[in-house]
Amino acid sequence: MNKTIFITGTSSGLGKASAKYFAEAGWNVAATMRTPEKETALTQYANIRIFKLDVTDLAQVKTATEQAIAAFGRIDVVLNNAGMGTYGALELAREEDIDWQFAVNTRGPINIIRSFLPHFRNNGGGMFINVSSFMGITTAVPLGSLYNMSKFALEGLTEGLYYELKPLNIDLRLIEQGGMTETNFGDSVRWNTNPDITVYDQQTAKLKDLFAHADDSLKDNTLDIVKVIAGLANRESDQFRTVIGATGNGLMALRNSLPIEAYLEKMAVNWG
Repeated sequence: MNKTIFITGTSSGLGKASAKYFAEAGWNVAATMRTPEKETALTQYANIRIFKLDVTDLAQVKTATEQAIAAFGRIDVVLNNAGMGTYGALELAREEDIDWQFAVNTRGPINIIRSFLPHFRNNGGGMFINVSSFMGITTAVPLGSLYNMSKFALEGLTEGLYYELKPLNIDLRLIEQGGMTETNFGDSVRWNTNPDITVYDQQTAKLKDLFAHADDSLKDNTLDIVKVIAGLANRESDQFRTVIGATGNGLMALRNSLPIEAYLEKMAVNWG
């Protein structure tokens, strides 16, 4: 019997690429997105079913979970991919954007995990793959405190769950992708701004330029990330945390080689 994967955030980017890849590899795919009525590409696959889902909406989480299980009978892997970014000085952030950043990137995976745990328990096992970022285990740019916060929290959540879910044969995996791929992470960023406070303008301009004109050497290939996810889902690897790409691995090596004070100062020089 074909295995089934449930994927959040499949309207674009890594989520859509993952849905296509798994479908073409013979998996059944429960693809979720906030506006399924706009989707045209994934509807062409016989083994993909699309469900409406905003991961911050508990009622939609419950409904999408139940519908996916009813459609396929069994879910083997859940890929928590949905995520967004808030950047800009913390001082300038709107209250609703602070809450939104946590709600999507951290509470969203919590909502999905809690919804699927009874199904996995009844099945005697399953797997959650949480898409984080190398910025969930290191820091590299200014003005990303809220995004870093959300991903650091996801890291801690996933590690903590490892202990309580291991006896239930429920596996957890973390993907540490780069902040930029050819799908252009910068397009989905919400920026904290205030025209009356200009002290952060220089850093903001530099970061916006990086997002808009990043050298190809800084970008990770989406297909490479998808293949790592597939390897984990197919249990070809049991690696708990996988850092993908030269940028992320380089930063991790640098951070691990220095005291935290030295690392932070070295990074700060680039943005002063």
